[in-house]
Amino acid sequence: MPFLNHYLIRLLIAIISGAGATLAFAPYSLWPFAFISPLCLFLLLHQQTTKRATWLGFVWGLGYFGAGVSWVHVSIDNFGGMPMAAGLFLMIGLISYLALYPMLFSFLTTRFFSHSSLSKYLLALPALWLVTDWLRGWVFTGFPWLWLGYSQIDSPLSVWGPIFGVEGITAIILISSGAIAYALLEKKWGLLLIPAILAATSFAIKPFDWVTPQPDKVTKVALIQGNINQALKWLPRERWPTIMKYMDLTRKNWDADLIVWPEAAIPALEMEIPSFLRNLDSAATMNNSTIITGVVGQSPTGNFYNNIISLGMNGTGGYDYTDQPRYSKHHLLPFGEFVPFEKLLRPLAPIFNLPMSSFSRGDYIQPNMEASGTRLAPALCYEIVYGEQVRENITEQTDYILTLSNDAWFGTSIGPLQHMEMAQMRALETGKPVIRSTNNGVTAITDHKGNITEQIPQFTTAVLRGEVIPTTGTTPYRYWGTWPLYLLVMLSLAIAWCKRR
Repeated sequence: MPFLNHYLIRLLIAIISGAGATLAFAPYSLWPFAFISPLCLFLLLHQQTTKRATWLGFVWGLGYFGAGVSWVHVSIDNFGGMPMAAGLFLMIGLISYLALYPMLFSFLTTRFFSHSSLSKYLLALPALWLVTDWLRGWVFTGFPWLWLGYSQIDSPLSVWGPIFGVEGITAIILISSGAIAYALLEKKWGLLLIPAILAATSFAIKPFDWVTPQPDKVTKVALIQGNINQALKWLPRERWPTIMKYMDLTRKNWDADLIVWPEAAIPALEMEIPSFLRNLDSAATMNNSTIITGVVGQSPTGNFYNNIISLGMNGTGGYDYTDQPRYSKHHLLPFGEFVPFEKLLRPLAPIFNLPMSSFSRGDYIQPNMEASGTRLAPALCYEIVYGEQVRENITEQTDYILTLSNDAWFGTSIGPLQHMEMAQMRALETGKPVIRSTNNGVTAITDHKGNITEQIPQFTTAVLRGEVIPTTGTTPYRYWGTWPLYLLVMLSLAIAWCKRR
């Protein structure tokens, strides 16, 4: 392809192919683009100098994250309180930071594996991609959004989720793309058998179930979607109208075993409304039900926590503020719930001083919540994207994964739909159904395979009624986690390095 000799053409293709990867994720769900996009990058890097390849990776990353996380601008524009130019600068800064990781991948690829070889495309490239993606999910608390594997929740490759998790599915995508790239570059068409064999293997293991549903232990749930205006929610005059709205919706659903309000559904500190919570606890107990809700808590030392509490049939003798069962969010959202380099950034702009942006962390592993005889592994909002944290909080007694969220910050963008897709992956990986209650969507229930079984429309005030079936058994991913995969990654890099030499 002679036109690829022009570097500017390569850069243009890089940004377009990077942006095209967004089509693989929700709401578009055109999963083949998850293969096409990295394949284009692999071909573009061929026979490039380290400097040129590094910039190609950066530009590909600009397209990938510029399109894939563009929804962040909604919260900046609506709640940031900054001029448009400043908001645009902040958004460009975020996208450029995330693009550093594909840039690092491209640099390492061409710096240490410059020659075209089978080991490079089947071992080194997939391994380096996983390592740089892992770094993106860890540095500065991480932003593990848009792993390519998430896009395969509805594809044949989804069967690998319970075995290797989203990282393993990502690895299979990259091995397939690497094999296709090498076949195209070296005219070795036999290598196309590798993605064909991986696809055939996926169909072969599809009928296998790692866990067993228990339909005799079904739980009736009611998920309350309040659809509260985020701009008004924390105004003092809106406190009791908001609480009464949730109460009115709850009274009609006392026959449910479990009633779930979303993240921070109660727009008050828990310590400010003990009488209300005691009455709510008594009402739930009288109706043999459990209410779970998000609420902001404050410790005796003055630290604030984004909490979940359970009321009613939760194994306690009634509501008591001092020792009420709570879950405190561990993985906080940068800038939304805590501000890095706080003393430097807070004075600069209102975006760095949003309400509720000074939370403290809960423990990494916390006890499951008890509710009407079931046990729930909680994950608050952004935490659901951290597969290892969710996995390590699931015990042998866990029945379901519970996630509360408030994606009203991001309006009608694609962000909440991507968020739901990641929650589906957690169900698939662990073999545990997910119960997800949100302020304005996506409120949904998934089965143990990540399929959405019940859902209500976004941006409506509604109650989702459904039945959730627990499972017994465990998946390989739930048992082993990601360490076997990253052991293979290190082994792949070692082999590729030896072959290089």
